[in-house]
Amino acid sequence: MSKIFTTEVKNYLYVIFGVLLIAISVVIFFVPNNFTTGGTPGAALLLHKLTGFSIGSMVIAINIPLLIWGYKYLGKRFAIRTIFAIILISLFIDLFSKYLYFPDLISNILLASIFGGLVIGLGVGLIIKGNASAGGSTVVARIVSANSHIKPAQVILIIDVIIVVSSIYVFKDLEKALWSIMSIYVTAKAIDVVLTGTLTTKVIHIATNKPELLSKRITQRLGNDGTILKGTALHPNQDKTLIFIVLDVKRLGTLRQIIQETDKEAFMIVMEASEMLGRGH
Repeated sequence: MSKIFTTEVKNYLYVIFGVLLIAISVVIFFVPNNFTTGGTPGAALLLHKLTGFSIGSMVIAINIPLLIWGYKYLGKRFAIRTIFAIILISLFIDLFSKYLYFPDLISNILLASIFGGLVIGLGVGLIIKGNASAGGSTVVARIVSANSHIKPAQVILIIDVIIVVSSIYVFKDLEKALWSIMSIYVTAKAIDVVLTGTLTTKVIHIATNKPELLSKRITQRLGNDGTILKGTALHPNQDKTLIFIVLDVKRLGTLRQIIQETDKEAFMIVMEASEMLGRGH
């Protein structure tokens, strides 16, 4: 029971810090510069400009029907944490709008779009880490993906495109819509950093006819363990051997040198390692 309690406390702390970052970003970077971002904060900004109601009240107005509609797709605890996050976002945005309005702090829209997107991305990433959602497009994505073959990421992208296109009409400024796209891109990258970390590790596959010798030299010079995978080529009677290894990007040059010295016919593929678990990671 205590473990569940500790986990829930950690989840809610993540949510609270994430909400604070989102609210600060909206109030300091987006509102003074009259442009928008993606998701619920972006839609709330547009509705605020159109109706004059506070951004916080628009956050609630957008999310209440979505949460009622999608409650059964979210799960009880996830839904409760999401409702908690949405209420806090609404309260903090309206509160900060009164006390944190600094119109001259970031007047350069390039800096506002980059840092605004970065801070919102960090906030959303923390909320997701807390096993919750900031509402809006995430809720719609879950509902649509549960009832169709459309992926959640595609739904979120479509919603963000609609928000950006709508911002052209609301703000009467095509250039600011383009800055909004920049902000959304930075937000997506920041979320990735929060959820997967800043790994500098590469996943490498090496097809070689000298697997034993190459494995020995890799182990001797780099100290890395790997896995030898055996398979059959598309051409019959041609067995293939792959060496699978995970390596820090700084040591990639040494690996290339080892391969060139050992087997010039070897074929190497280098891929990104987005997340690693186990063995000290």
